[in-house]
Amino acid sequence: MLQDYLKKILTAHVYDVAEETPLDYASILSARFNNDVWLKREDEQAVFSFKCRGAYNKMSQLSRVQLKKGVIAASAGNHAQGVALSGQVLSTRTTIVMPRTTPSIKVDAVSMRGAEVVLHGDNYDDAYSKVRELAAKHKLTFVHPFDDPLTIAGQGTIGFELLKQHVDNVHAIFVPVGGGGLIAGIGAYVKQVRPEIKVIGVECDDSDSMYQSLKAGRRLRLKEVGIFADGTAVRQVGKETFRIARKCVDDMIRVSSDEICAAIKDVFEDTRSIMEPSGALSVAGVKAYLGQRKLKNKSVIAITSGANMNFDRLRHVSERAEIGERREAILTVTIPERPGSFRQFCSIIGDRNITEFNYRYADPDQAHVFVGMQISSGKEVQALIKELRSRSYPTVDLTDNEMAKLHVRHLVGGHAPTADNERIYRFEFPERPGALMNFLDRMGQTWNISLFHYRSHGAEVGRVLCGLQVPPEDKRRFRAFLKEIGYAWCDETDNPACRLFLG
Repeated sequence: MLQDYLKKILTAHVYDVAEETPLDYASILSARFNNDVWLKREDEQAVFSFKCRGAYNKMSQLSRVQLKKGVIAASAGNHAQGVALSGQVLSTRTTIVMPRTTPSIKVDAVSMRGAEVVLHGDNYDDAYSKVRELAAKHKLTFVHPFDDPLTIAGQGTIGFELLKQHVDNVHAIFVPVGGGGLIAGIGAYVKQVRPEIKVIGVECDDSDSMYQSLKAGRRLRLKEVGIFADGTAVRQVGKETFRIARKCVDDMIRVSSDEICAAIKDVFEDTRSIMEPSGALSVAGVKAYLGQRKLKNKSVIAITSGANMNFDRLRHVSERAEIGERREAILTVTIPERPGSFRQFCSIIGDRNITEFNYRYADPDQAHVFVGMQISSGKEVQALIKELRSRSYPTVDLTDNEMAKLHVRHLVGGHAPTADNERIYRFEFPERPGALMNFLDRMGQTWNISLFHYRSHGAEVGRVLCGLQVPPEDKRRFRAFLKEIGYAWCDETDNPACRLFLG
């Protein structure tokens, strides 16, 4: 019965390892959406996620015999750290089976807490199959990451804290969903105390097992799941979590990995903290929900569930955040291969902020340019494409082209055997509107640009690699141009990397 969870949550053993985390006001997001956005900061737990709550509540109620023999768990990382911390406090041996795809920061954190780590498979389900084998062999107690009443009750203490911390005008609570333990616990409590508050689950669109299951009215098993949001990459939700979700969940929202990247940036701008992808899922859901509905002056709460971000992922997050926010468009444009055509193309782009520019001479007649730019809306993109086509510049919108975003942008280039008298220079452009046009205006139509690469990195200067066809007789005049332009430059023509890959 659902009522049983009220008592389980109110009597849960969590505060030996967990803290009552703050409910922070996200002022920038709130102003942007004309609603009050609050962040329940579970990323501030000792293990940087909420998972220590459920793990300790389960393990603290095991018998002495069970604790003496030890426990085992399967986890993509955060539950593993919760179990490892609980094992330290309870002085019991812990074994954690983790997918091989788990970020190293999570693997290292588990090992540092004294747990034995076994890497197996590519996702949670693969790890779970290994756990069953090891648990039977060594008579270990399995601590389920989500589908256990005591685990669910431990996570439900977040719902108890939320209603203590903030009771005025709460419209909805947004909860990231993997196996369903967090939303089941929060939903079971909130719906019995404040049933008018909506409980809304958020999943990545390539790991949407709860959405699919609720829609079908039965638990479905996904054939495969995406692993960008690895903490919620579960093929099938739990039996008990699904039973509770059917009674407590008002809606499910699916978001893309690009939208998650944008949400990570949003949380950083409001808090200066960096969420892991699953930790920012709920914020992405809040943005999608408020963007679709005309709500005003309501309070919404997002559970920021974890901050175990692998540092190496930050490059990808930074690149994709603007696309996820629909503030960057990516186009490929065909322009004539003649001096001055690049400048004319840039004049059509106008004062829009260029985020990326890739071009390499390949054909005597025409060139294909890969360009990224900041935009304010989809309408702006369509208007620009219409204008470019009207000026006889064939244009293709690649903003939603996954291959282009992941791979092609890094592969534009190569050798140009017919680019005679080519010199390769590295420039530092001031990172401000008009810097590129100033460069092109001063150069005029004197020399043909055979290569151009630029990608915004948020620094004070933009780093540009540029190829120019400069005949020997123009050497002195070209040197004068470099001096006049005033930008820092370096001749890279004889750089081995240029000779091998661009010459």
